[in-house]
Amino acid sequence: QAPIKATCEDMSCKTGFPEDVHSAVVSRSVHGGQPLLNVRFQSCDGNKKIHFGSSEPEDFRVGEDGVVYAGRSFQLSAEPTEFIVSAHDKETQEEWQMRVKLTPEPVFAGASEKDQKKIEDIIFPWQQYKHSSPLKRQKRDWVIPPINLPENSRGPFPQELVRIRSDRDKSLSLRYSVTGPGADQPPTGIFIINPISGQLSVTKPLDREQIASFHLRAHAVDVNGNQVENPIDIVINVIDMNDNRPEFLHQVWNGTVPEGSKPGTYVMTVTAIDADDPNAQNGMLRYRILSQAPSSPSPNMFTINNETGDIITVAAGLDREKVQQYTLIIQATDMEGNPTYGLSNTATAVITVTDVNDNPPEFTAMTFYGEVPENRVDVIVANLTVTDKDQPHTPAWNAMYRMTGGDPAGRFTILTDPNSNDGLVTVVKPIDFETNRMFVLTVAAENQVPLAKGIQHPPQSTATVSITVIDVNESPYFVPNPKLVRQEEGLLAGSMLTTFTAQDPDRYMQQTSLRYSKLSDPANWLKIDPVNGQITTTAVLDRESIYVQNNMYNATFLASDNGIPPMSGTGTLQIYLLDINDNAPQVNPKEATTCETLQPNAINITAVDPDIDPNAGPFAFELPDTPASIKRNWTIVRISGDHAQLSLRIRFLEAGIYDVPIVITDSGNPHASSTSVLKVKVCQCDINGDCTDVDRIVGAGLGTGAIIAILLCIIILLILVLMFVVWMKRRDKERQAKQLLIDPEDDVRDNILKYDEEGGGEEDQDYDLSQLQQPDTVEPDAIKPVGIRRLDERPIHAEPQYPVRSAAPHPGDIGDFINEGLKAADNDPTAPPYDSLLVFDYEGSGSTAGSLSSLNSSSSGGEQDYDYLNDWGPRFKKLADMYGGGDD
Repeated sequence: QAPIKATCEDMSCKTGFPEDVHSAVVSRSVHGGQPLLNVRFQSCDGNKKIHFGSSEPEDFRVGEDGVVYAGRSFQLSAEPTEFIVSAHDKETQEEWQMRVKLTPEPVFAGASEKDQKKIEDIIFPWQQYKHSSPLKRQKRDWVIPPINLPENSRGPFPQELVRIRSDRDKSLSLRYSVTGPGADQPPTGIFIINPISGQLSVTKPLDREQIASFHLRAHAVDVNGNQVENPIDIVINVIDMNDNRPEFLHQVWNGTVPEGSKPGTYVMTVTAIDADDPNAQNGMLRYRILSQAPSSPSPNMFTINNETGDIITVAAGLDREKVQQYTLIIQATDMEGNPTYGLSNTATAVITVTDVNDNPPEFTAMTFYGEVPENRVDVIVANLTVTDKDQPHTPAWNAMYRMTGGDPAGRFTILTDPNSNDGLVTVVKPIDFETNRMFVLTVAAENQVPLAKGIQHPPQSTATVSITVIDVNESPYFVPNPKLVRQEEGLLAGSMLTTFTAQDPDRYMQQTSLRYSKLSDPANWLKIDPVNGQITTTAVLDRESIYVQNNMYNATFLASDNGIPPMSGTGTLQIYLLDINDNAPQVNPKEATTCETLQPNAINITAVDPDIDPNAGPFAFELPDTPASIKRNWTIVRISGDHAQLSLRIRFLEAGIYDVPIVITDSGNPHASSTSVLKVKVCQCDINGDCTDVDRIVGAGLGTGAIIAILLCIIILLILVLMFVVWMKRRDKERQAKQLLIDPEDDVRDNILKYDEEGGGEEDQDYDLSQLQQPDTVEPDAIKPVGIRRLDERPIHAEPQYPVRSAAPHPGDIGDFINEGLKAADNDPTAPPYDSLLVFDYEGSGSTAGSLSSLNSSSSGGEQDYDYLNDWGPRFKKLADMYGGGDD
């Protein structure tokens, strides 16, 4: 590479570019952001703010410091490239221009080996300052063209690149160094420089895919470290080599295309990348299809755009029902697809042919048959089967059925089975065999979505369904149902009321006549003839019965046939009872209270009649002639049709309870009347008209309810007393059954244990107390040594026969019981000379444990500490003194 040579003439200070045309030599391959040259703008006024611009801003841009950078990556043509660099003063709006001419560096392919190995010199630019003059003379800095170094070089290393030197090295001893990434910054050590000669070398192969270019800065200092030259920038571009194969983003690509698609239909795009330079042939990829499987109906159903990777259809005939999926092998090759020099890789493209509705459903038969029993609903009577070549369980496959004829009343519907796609003919309304014995339906089937355009098949398929109705035994039915009968109440038992018959709808079945029975008759007033259905009364019809609601009485009857199976039907008879005047009115309330004086003493009463108009009110109220005291003491006045007012006729009536009969007559025809007794309580009243001695009056004459309550209390009290007496008697019997004189809880005899028995203590209560009376039977005398006997032991004698005593004495006969015991003791020759009641302290005739003096401790007493006996209380004080007193 040859150094860039540029000249500029000396001139006096003048604002603007120092030259009109600036020429520079740069590398043929330009990368985006790469610095190309440095233009100088001379400003006599250092405060001017200059803005630089380019006539080709997309390709070249100028920084504020005058450095021209490449706007993008491109290749320079063999002819020089020209553009204009402008400078603009924002304050004065002045503008200056300079034409830049870039010439690509020559290619050294034809140069001799000697010329190629020649190391170029990079000379630091020099500058000279004249301190005596305000003017500054300066040599324009050179812009060093980039150094192009191919990647993956085989060496030998270190490989010399260029030599950097300063023209001052003739008079000074200089030291050279480089800084930047690749030198003293990571990755360090790739580039080194000889500090004496300035020889710049690379130490190992470079990889463009890791770092495409290195930006270094060269320095020149004297032996004291003083800078003697301005640093210069060195750009080292790594030239790309075709060392990377294309790589697909996915090894398997999936795409879809509808069946029947026309040629040119877009399917999918496959993409591969190459780590090499995409702007060079090493990274320019080309695609092609290597194979297609299956190859029907054509081996070239698809093509691929060799630059973009777009796959499209090129042939017609895609049919999912024949081929559901295609597999393509796609190859990507760099070097613009050059099969000789390019590297390649492959991937798989799987294209699924999606279904469209190009096949309508077709019935498997022209006629389908079914049958249904009459009066049945929600019954499937026929299955309609269809075939559809489209993809199952899709809208293009799912069938919809509809009836086009044969069912004007809408008795049938057709549902679709989602799994089998069959049509299920279902009955939705009851069918009468006597009316319709057969149906012939016309049905059509079609898909949920319409057929695709251009399909020649009809959009639907039709078939007929023949349905036979089966006759079954139906239930009889009453006519009319319900049946209404109007009848006056009071109809006597045994009277004929009406005839309630049913009909059998089975006209074509041979069966006997119907039989009738009663199903519901709440008041049990009616009966029905089982043959002819004639209804007669069994009791008097009463409109005022609790079973009559709103004058209506309901009874239900049953009609049964003898078919197979037997069937029955129900009918309701409604009897509307007309009222007659069969009830006399009564007074309400039955009791009342008034004062013993004339004022205030009015009592309001009401007449109550179960009958209804016109057999009820208005009512007439009057007092009877007898006894004479009634009219003498009382008077009654009607205040409305149903109400009257009873009051005293005399000024004063002694307090007490009086029975006042009142005659009430209704308005019926004929009239009905009754004498009702009103119990009036006359009392003394205060100024407000309230009774003050009502308690006395009530006590003098108790009502029926009070008397019943008192009787119930007396009965309950007697029952409690009787239960208490029974409990006391039972308790006395339990006491008589006890064998001991004292309470069993106080009996401690069962706690006396033999010394050689290790029982359960006080918790073990199951003992044989006979051992206390006959200890010799347990411990024979033969097992004891002769002459060894306890002093308190009972002497050995033959057991006498005691008289039999009563089982258990009555608590009241304790004295007799004690006397009998004394007599038995006096007659016993073996009894000790003390009361026989003290034998409970007898503990047997000797001990099988032997003497405790034979027990020896396994350790001496001196080896044990007995001080804890002092903590056991006064009962162990003696032992504490004996063993806990130390050596004494």
